[in-house]
Amino acid sequence: MSEKAPPERPVLYLVVCAAGPAEHIDELVDLLIADGWRVCMIASPTAAVWLDRAALQDKTGHLVRVEWRMPGDPEPHPPADVVVAAPVTFNTVTKWALGINDTLALGVLNEATGAGLPILAFPHVKAELAAHPAYAGHVAVLRAAGIVVAEGMPLNATHTSDRWSMVIKALRLLRPA
Repeated sequence: MSEKAPPERPVLYLVVCAAGPAEHIDELVDLLIADGWRVCMIASPTAAVWLDRAALQDKTGHLVRVEWRMPGDPEPHPPADVVVAAPVTFNTVTKWALGINDTLALGVLNEATGAGLPILAFPHVKAELAAHPAYAGHVAVLRAAGIVVAEGMPLNATHTSDRWSMVIKALRLLRPA
């Protein structure tokens, strides 16, 4: 009798933008890995400066991407099963809703949207920016496209287990069979 190989862990693309919770993204990566995900990270250019990319690459086993790859270069990440944008900023929400593709992080979000992948977005937007007249409309555009956009600033908690609990709970509802 031959033993069956363990199933591949589902692939999660984690898009990280430059907002306060990004300083603790290693905590979320640990929780995601413990919850059974293969994590592939994509950081906005500003967030990338804040991150210990080498340590995160060691943790995930995948390159933390910031820049576009050259034409003809192989794709460094396996195809995603789900995408999480956490934290996602006012700038990224606005550009994403408009289809602007000027960073790899936005390119990944735009392609995943067009491909119909499950996407969860966890904004970290100051009250003054969230009150901007365009913001609610941009969030509505993303939701109309099937993206789950969390309310308020869900990543504001100071304790690790609280900060990322909403992300883990939401993902458990989306886990591929």
